[in-house]
Amino acid sequence: MKRLGANYLPSVIKDPKEVRLLLVWMILFLGGLGLCWNLFRLQVIRRPFLERYARQQQEITLRPFVPRRSIVDRNNNLLAVDSPTYTLYAHPLIFRRQTKEQIANQLAPLLDKPASELLTKFNSAPTGIRIKDKIVQEVADKIVAMRQDGLELIQTFSRLYPAKETAADIVGYVDDNHKGQAGLEYSRETILERSTKILKLNRAGNGAVMPDHAPEGLLNADDTHLRLTIDVRLQRAARAALKTKMAEFKAKRGTVIVMDARDGSLLALVAEPTYNPNEFFNYDKSLFKNWAITDLYEPGSTFKPINVAIALENKSIQPDSFFRDSGAIKVSNKVIRNANGAGHGRVSVSKIIQVSSNVGMVQIMQTLKPKDYHTWLKRLGVGSSLESDLPFRAVSKLKSERTFTSLPIEPATASFGQGFSITPLHLVRMTATLANGGKLVTPHVIKGLYNSKDELTWQPTLPPPKAVFSPNTAKTVAEMMESVVKNGTGRAAQIPGYRIGGKTGTAQKASPKGGYSDAKVTSFVAILPLESPRYVVAAVVDEPKGGSGAAVAAPVVKSVMESLINIEKIPPSNPKVLEASPSNQAGEESRRGVEGD
Repeated sequence: MKRLGANYLPSVIKDPKEVRLLLVWMILFLGGLGLCWNLFRLQVIRRPFLERYARQQQEITLRPFVPRRSIVDRNNNLLAVDSPTYTLYAHPLIFRRQTKEQIANQLAPLLDKPASELLTKFNSAPTGIRIKDKIVQEVADKIVAMRQDGLELIQTFSRLYPAKETAADIVGYVDDNHKGQAGLEYSRETILERSTKILKLNRAGNGAVMPDHAPEGLLNADDTHLRLTIDVRLQRAARAALKTKMAEFKAKRGTVIVMDARDGSLLALVAEPTYNPNEFFNYDKSLFKNWAITDLYEPGSTFKPINVAIALENKSIQPDSFFRDSGAIKVSNKVIRNANGAGHGRVSVSKIIQVSSNVGMVQIMQTLKPKDYHTWLKRLGVGSSLESDLPFRAVSKLKSERTFTSLPIEPATASFGQGFSITPLHLVRMTATLANGGKLVTPHVIKGLYNSKDELTWQPTLPPPKAVFSPNTAKTVAEMMESVVKNGTGRAAQIPGYRIGGKTGTAQKASPKGGYSDAKVTSFVAILPLESPRYVVAAVVDEPKGGSGAAVAAPVVKSVMESLINIEKIPPSNPKVLEASPSNQAGEESRRGVEGD
């Protein structure tokens, strides 16, 4: 057998050229096989991934900023609007033309900040100093005109409140994340926020951006705004009148409410103290709630007309009924007295309201069974929350039926508005029943969404009015209230030529420890014009230093009614008799305590 040496090769490939050619073909074959495998891997196995990756590189998805809907008053005056604004940054390191002091002096009047404060900021860091947010276009243009290196304006969108604190109690504010935190901005967030539409774009090979997909309706811009029932002119007048009296009597807080009794729409709703929603971060959080709807108080004598209406509707008294007022009455070993301690002798129902007789009211409500009286209070909404489009509404408080009916002192104190608690808006709603023929309406501030053609596109659904008193009962009590303004504790609210019904109130505040403290809540509620009742105006002033409802709250309501008459063009009740107003004399008499309330 022959040995196979190292040089042995089959005869077919003995030629070295053939060996090299075979190796080349093998390499090409394996390379082609690898290429085919790679193509298969890319085209088949990795295709879904690569397609997604390519789309990510080619497509741009934009979610454009969509401004919140504007809020306007009943006359289309802007109360809240999203607007382009600027944030100013300073980079003192590259200040060139002027010194820090000179720049601070120039910016101070534009930014409404002291030059010393700006200078302190300039010295705090060499660059990237945030000076002020929400700079409007007009001011930004003036800053640009300074042509100063080192001042940088960054554009953004901000929620602006042109009326400032005037309507803050109603409108509320949005935080830095553009989310509502108070008022309508909070309670109607879903209505104020417009839907965001996604816009997709394609990037060409040269980097140019081309539209790819526009969502349906993209070019049909939503131009609607939220319109309120509020009149900013009346709102401003009410706030001014309230602040004046609060300052005079050093009061803790106050509120004014104006309602159209026909449908419950609010023309004004003011609470003091308040805040500027443009600078909400500078105020205590307690100011962000509207205490006219969130806080409870005992209404006192302003509730007496409601109680009289209950007794009349229950037919337990008649309009011409009489009672004996000796100045004091004993109920369950407790003595109840009139505010001024004096008796009034034989008094009619109208006289009881006029002089605000506690003794007379106790006797009137004693004509009802306590259970029936308790049922009436619940029917009027005492002990429940109030339907409204404003947030954070409080639940009023009423003693349980068992307590109310088993303790005679409970219905006795309730007869002159104590022993239960409601919000000021509750009081206005119940008083409105005397102005609109006996119906409980829903207080509200929203008219609806309107477009640029002034067409109504959406309107809130309100509960239907609830009849509680007959039109005759409502009319009778409203006319009884006229005697309060003509000859009683409400003379400070007289307006020559106009028939006005009213009721004063000066109630003790309940103490957290039980019983009552020395602090008081003064109030006045009015209906006008009595020949055709439509408006209810109320003022509540908490803890004034001295003074009663007649001296503190009635003049506020008078001032607001004068503005209301002018704005709504309310004709005089008696145009032929426009005599000089006796309000100054009445005001002085009220301060001397001519009558109790």
